[in-house]
Amino acid sequence: MEGALARDRARLLELLTRLSFEKRRVTLSSGQESDFYIDCKRTALTAEGHFLIGRLLLRDIQRLAPAAAAVGGLTLGADPLASAVSLMSYLAGTPLPAFIVRKEPKGHGTGQWMEGRTLIADGAEVAIVEDVVTTGASTLRAIERAEAEGLVVRCAFGLVDRMEGGRAAIIEKGYGLSTLFTRKDFLP
Repeated sequence: MEGALARDRARLLELLTRLSFEKRRVTLSSGQESDFYIDCKRTALTAEGHFLIGRLLLRDIQRLAPAAAAVGGLTLGADPLASAVSLMSYLAGTPLPAFIVRKEPKGHGTGQWMEGRTLIADGAEVAIVEDVVTTGASTLRAIERAEAEGLVVRCAFGLVDRMEGGRAAIIEKGYGLSTLFTRKDFLP
């Protein structure tokens, strides 16, 4: 099984490099400038990318957060990741529902912060997913909202760690972080 997962990881890196990575100057959502840009949605929204992301993140969640009863994160970056993990968990016979954390509460109806919350028991452990970790702010916001909803978070899982302080910020707050790739995979 590990050989297949290693091949899947190599293939996902190939897809991310070809479809999502750009070597150019950009201003990130954090306001920081960077010499590269990576839009993981370009890969996550392909059928193959969705499959590979779901398979690889599910493996990490099962290994590092085996008690997780659901998976989700801050919209929009986490949405396809949570969907992919949820689908792969069902196919593996260990279904995890997905949830979406809004950036602001729903403007009508119940004013809820989370979609899918009613599928998760109060006090349940959940896994937070993130596409790209830069400062850690989005990941920490998703963790904060999940905990405010009565859920427990121990670890977050991401596709790419830009290695720009996010890991340290998340660990400083007492959470783990596991990513499939780091900036070194794209800019050796």
